[in-house]
Amino acid sequence: MIAFQPIFFTSGLFLISLSLGMVVPGLVDFFHHDINWQAFALSSGVTLFVGLLLVLANRSEKVQILTVRDTFLLTAINWLTTAIFAALPFIFTYSTPSLTDSFFEAISGLTTTGATAIVRLDYASHGIILWRSLLQWFGGIGIVLMALTILPLLRIGGMQLFRSEFSDRSEKILPKVSQIASAILGTYVFLTFACTLALWWAGMTFFDAFCHALSTVSTGGFSTFEASIEYFDDPYIETVLIIFMIMGAITLTLFVRCIQGDVQTLFKDNQVRTLFKILIIASLATTFWLWQDGHEFTYALRHSIFNVTSILTTTGFNSQDYSLWGNFPIMIMLALSVIGGCTGSTSGGIKVFRFQVMYATVKTQILQLRRPHGVFIPMYNGKPIPEGIFLSVFTFFALFVACLGTLSLALSLFELDLLTCLFAALSVLNNMGTGFGDILGDTGAYAALPTGAKWLLMFGMLVGRLEYITILILFSPKFWRD
Repeated sequence: MIAFQPIFFTSGLFLISLSLGMVVPGLVDFFHHDINWQAFALSSGVTLFVGLLLVLANRSEKVQILTVRDTFLLTAINWLTTAIFAALPFIFTYSTPSLTDSFFEAISGLTTTGATAIVRLDYASHGIILWRSLLQWFGGIGIVLMALTILPLLRIGGMQLFRSEFSDRSEKILPKVSQIASAILGTYVFLTFACTLALWWAGMTFFDAFCHALSTVSTGGFSTFEASIEYFDDPYIETVLIIFMIMGAITLTLFVRCIQGDVQTLFKDNQVRTLFKILIIASLATTFWLWQDGHEFTYALRHSIFNVTSILTTTGFNSQDYSLWGNFPIMIMLALSVIGGCTGSTSGGIKVFRFQVMYATVKTQILQLRRPHGVFIPMYNGKPIPEGIFLSVFTFFALFVACLGTLSLALSLFELDLLTCLFAALSVLNNMGTGFGDILGDTGAYAALPTGAKWLLMFGMLVGRLEYITILILFSPKFWRD
């Protein structure tokens, strides 16, 4: 029997936290004499009321142990309920053209996808702009904590291997899970304020710096302007963003170890080294392409590094319209969005470590074919990879391909062109947000899509953010049988 009481109790706690978050943009609009502060006050009150109702109605002194099925349901319900109430400020302020667009914006923010349905963003209130960035910041830390605690228990996508890596290291630093979570949150907050101060120093206003810091550390990509980072056209701002986008794509527990004094671990980590190799190779390839295409070398190098970093970390900022650079750079960008950042980071995509596990396993199989009597064991970070890990990673890849094909096919029912269907599906499943093609464009404005297509893309965002199995298993009849 499903333990709904602790599930609803936890959802109530999330809603209470969300209601408190709504106070901040409400105060911003109040001090800017914008009437939208009333909408935030109403949204906060409704969310707080429902949250308190769920907490008080489901409070229990008896400790209840959640089963695996309960944990799956807990994860899905928490993200869905949070997204629903996060849409209230968009609804009450009429910031989006329709109810669908309000939910689209909220889910895009919480999943750190960064696709937007807001038209004329430059004229939106300060509170709405800040709320979008806050949603990405909340979603970013939420997915990190989920990746370190819930997903390994559910044995999703090989995350149990990462849990063993994490546990071996964390025992030397902090003994309790609560302490580890607090350290990660503290590090996340520190990076956010460091990014804010750096962007402020680089030339942004404090408000723009804070909003972009929230979107950068969470690798979400919401900007305060429709033109994204191209609006500023400043190499100093772009340099700061590159540094913190990379930080957002690196496993946060590594920064915890650095704060504890073990700086070496950041440079020894296999994922981090591979991430930088991919970043350097892709940046050089794109730079050479633009240079031989007639652009100045400084232009090519500057914008290649920024946009490659933005796509690889699945942030989605853009300093130039790279859809005009040609097919080769676009294909590089699409490949990078699939790879994503490191596990235990805020970035989307398949993640570097899964490609490493797959490569090690395939390499071992090839060696076994050449020498049938030899003994070859796939290794990751110097340790043998258990067979169950490979099967879990292979399942993840299979689900990604299946979801990509199914979502693209479903989008084609709305008479969208082939490239729009494929690129939109890739964008939401990898939580990248950036759009390609004539309809979506480089700014990721999804407002022009049909209503049905937007609901499909919202589903894709949740599926991609929650690692596929967490959502898809709910559609299995066997899941609901006792």
